Amino acid sequence: MPREFTRSDRVSDAIQRLLAQLIPQEIRDPRIGMVNINDVTVTRDMAFAKVYVTFVGNDSDEQGVEGARRLNGAAGFLRTLLAKEMNMRTVPRLQFLYDKTAIRGQELSNLIDRAVADDKARHHDESDGEA
Repeated sequence: MPREFTRSDRVSDAIQRLLAQLIPQEIRDPRIGMVNINDVTVTRDMAFAKVYVTFVGNDSDEQGVEGARRLNGAAGFLRTLLAKEMNMRTVPRLQFLYDKTAIRGQELSNLIDRAVADDKARHHDESDGEA
C-alpha cells in the first residue's frame, strides 16, 4: 500500500510553492537576489517551518548566510502574505536557513568527473604503451 502524504507534507509543499512566487514579487531587497527554495519542513503541530534556501550567483557561504539573515528579517511579512493565500487557521513561523548541499553536491560531481577523466586518460596512455 503506498504511503499517504501527511498534512505537514502537503503544507510544506504549499509553502514552498507560494514562497517561490512571493519572494521575487514582494521582497525588493537587491542584496538578496534570486532565491532557490530547496526544501521546507513543517513541524507536526504546524507551528514552525524551516525553509532551506540557496542564492543564485553567490560565491561564498558568507553571502548565503547573510541572504538567509535578510530573509529572516522579512519572515513576518512573508508569513502575513502566506496567511492571505493559504486556508489555514494558523500559518507556521518561518525560519530561513542557508542550504549549501546543492553547492557541495556540484563540487563533488565535478571532482568525480575529473577523476573519471584522469582515469580514462591514464588507461588510454597505458594501452598506447603496450602497442
